[in-house]
Amino acid sequence: MSRRRRKEDHVNHERWLVSYADFITLLFAFFVVLYSSSQVDKRKIGKLALSIQVAFQQLGVFETSNTHIPLNDSEAVPFDKVQVIENAERTTDMEHFVQPMKGVLSPTASAPLQKIQADLEKALAPEIKNRVVEVKARREGLIVSLREMGFYESGSADLRASSQSAIERLAQVLAPRNEALRIEGHSDNVPIHNARFDSNWELSAARASGLVKLLIVRHRLDPQRFSAAGYAEYRPVASNDTAEGRARNRRVDIVILNPPVPARFSPEDSSASASPSSSTETGPAEPVSSAQSNSGH
Repeated sequence: MSRRRRKEDHVNHERWLVSYADFITLLFAFFVVLYSSSQVDKRKIGKLALSIQVAFQQLGVFETSNTHIPLNDSEAVPFDKVQVIENAERTTDMEHFVQPMKGVLSPTASAPLQKIQADLEKALAPEIKNRVVEVKARREGLIVSLREMGFYESGSADLRASSQSAIERLAQVLAPRNEALRIEGHSDNVPIHNARFDSNWELSAARASGLVKLLIVRHRLDPQRFSAAGYAEYRPVASNDTAEGRARNRRVDIVILNPPVPARFSPEDSSASASPSSSTETGPAEPVSSAQSNSGH
């Protein structure tokens, strides 16, 4: 009787494909979840950064720009675009990005300068049109730039007679105000050496101090509002490699500073200030008693 031959089991060498396919599927799902969550986070962070940007611009902390604020907040806002949000002319609904706060807000730091900027642009409209005056808002306040070609002769610190009308209109806008004024003299990088000035340092400082003297003596502005500085060629607003850039750098800036934000009062400050006063009141008691005892002897 013949023994039936046992059939050998077939070994499947492709079973690893099942595990590999499962692993690839799970890996694909994992990266899909990561991608979707990253897009959601980017939108949320973009909206948060946009809200902070708008709030700080209302406080005058960030400088102005010419970029339009996106109206569709469902799209992610890149971080390199957050710093360039338009706030010079607010034609969009800011509450779409910033939730209104309860209560009454105090006036922002830049609010007092909005009217003076409009008044200056109206008073100096001819000079602005001729590009010899520029009014611009910056973080620290308003800057009124008087370019050399409209107000000074080359290498001189004396104002031209033709510029006195513009200075008078400028003083009429500044006189009723009480903001601090910093007068800055600037020059290009071309060395100067004449009978009066040995360097651009002296020229820029002389122009700044001369304008301060004119506004105080002739136009009766409060001297306590003023400070003067000469920066020579070290604060340029354009490249000194071109004639146009050098012409823009030769200027006198009138910086109308933002009013300082008053410090908030807290109960801790009152308690801290009260304790030294009490100690100073009890302090002189000892010398008085010692003086009486000395007189008794």
